[in-house]
Amino acid sequence: MGFGVFIHRPDSIYNDRPAEQYQFPGVYLRRVEPCVGDWIVYYEPRKVNDTRGYFAVAKVQRVIPDPASPDMYLALIEDGTYLDFANPVPFSGADGLVERGLINNEGRISGRAQSAVRPLNSSDFNRIIDLGLDTNEPLLPRVGEIGTELQEEQAPFEFEQIRSRVSYLGSRIMRDRVFRSIVLRAYDERCAITGLKLINGRGRAEVSAAHIRPVEENGPDVINNGIALSGTAHWMFDRGLISLSDDLEILISRHVNDADSVQAFINKTRRALAPHRQFERPHPRFLQWHRDHCFKQ
Repeated sequence: MGFGVFIHRPDSIYNDRPAEQYQFPGVYLRRVEPCVGDWIVYYEPRKVNDTRGYFAVAKVQRVIPDPASPDMYLALIEDGTYLDFANPVPFSGADGLVERGLINNEGRISGRAQSAVRPLNSSDFNRIIDLGLDTNEPLLPRVGEIGTELQEEQAPFEFEQIRSRVSYLGSRIMRDRVFRSIVLRAYDERCAITGLKLINGRGRAEVSAAHIRPVEENGPDVINNGIALSGTAHWMFDRGLISLSDDLEILISRHVNDADSVQAFINKTRRALAPHRQFERPHPRFLQWHRDHCFKQ
């Protein structure tokens, strides 16, 4: 097993659904197989406009031949492991390359930086996770930042680092915090149903990040399975009194006992507000699930 980097871009020609699967040609099979059972980081190339850099983490469950495409394979992502970063991590920063394993013996960026799939050493994995998930301080000191007198304990110390971060990635409290951060940022802390942006006396937005398909129903912590909702709108959405069409028209259930008040409650466009970037908008697959399983027709 081992960590890896998977390159993905929103306009990819491959059949990628980052929270579910990553499609790749057979030439990369030997690089993907060591990642099975371990974590990978998704990276968006620098050539992409407004690139997010390293933007998410997920765990590879298994690799199978793609039944729909000869000579192609699918890396299947373990349910509930995908997580967008609270802060996308740039390829390089003030301290140089984030993925330092790409520096060759001559001190230059190696050709591996262009590879769609590449191994990721544990030190770089730890660094990217710390930066991406916005931990106030590293969970443990990074490898290479401890005194030389502890050098003989490097291997077990590094193992503890990895174990701490992997445990952290599975924490529901942490995942909810990160999910709230990315959803509220995408919606400018504004309720998608009412259009209101209310900030309390402590500077906190009075809006929550709702999963369209709930976590307990295998809904992933991915930005396009999220929507920013005020308390009342969230309550109505969860109970199926309101839903959304694929083009974000606000649907009101016939079971609502005061339809006029609800009509006055929603914003005047009668459509949910949407993030500016297409990939952040509610995905039709999740909206369909909500209409089929939650919405009271």
